Amino acid sequence: MYLLIPAAGVGKRMGSNRNKLFLEVHSKSIIAWTLLAAEAASSISWIGIISQPSDWPDFKNIIADLSLTKPVEFIIGGATRQESVYNGLQALPPEAEQVLIHDGARCLATPNLLNACAEAIRHCAGLIAAIPVKDTIKIVDETGIIQSTPDRQHLWAAQTPQGFNVQLLKQCHAEGIRQGWEVTDDAALFERCGIEVRIVPGEETNLKVTTPQDLAIAEFIISHRGG
Repeated sequence: MYLLIPAAGVGKRMGSNRNKLFLEVHSKSIIAWTLLAAEAASSISWIGIISQPSDWPDFKNIIADLSLTKPVEFIIGGATRQESVYNGLQALPPEAEQVLIHDGARCLATPNLLNACAEAIRHCAGLIAAIPVKDTIKIVDETGIIQSTPDRQHLWAAQTPQGFNVQLLKQCHAEGIRQGWEVTDDAALFERCGIEVRIVPGEETNLKVTTPQDLAIAEFIISHRGG
């Protein structure tokens, strides 16, 4: 299975002026934990890191320290996540039929989750890891007034990995460019093109490290996993 890792962002909400994936959790960088999960996932055979070339030396140093056995390719990132994934798709080996896309900042995803998504995508066109929403959600207008309360049993919080048929995802990205769509994940492109996307049960601990508070939670979780 081919794995693309969007890793081109800057940690503004983390209060950092550099790529937040270089911040450390339990004595290793965020991206190191993500890569170690991919290395341990038996289904993953190829890894593509989509990032800005200025970050490549740091990524290469981290990879060298981890002694990964799987090939890692570097792909130039775009101005948005959507552009970055588009670039990543063009850089996949021509024989790639399915791909998993996993945010580098979700450093707590386990090899088991990566393997489950890799197996599931062989039997459908698109999928996302997700968990049921626990909180009651309110739809609010621009003035802060509640407009409605959707039924919680139909609400799921999207995570990554997300998996797709490569050819279909390329077509959806091309349509997104043609239509000027701006989306925050690839599943939304599938949805707009009328292609079904399935849910694979995610993990409660698979949080996206975005804020200093998330960093502290990740430190706690990894410590209790025994590192």
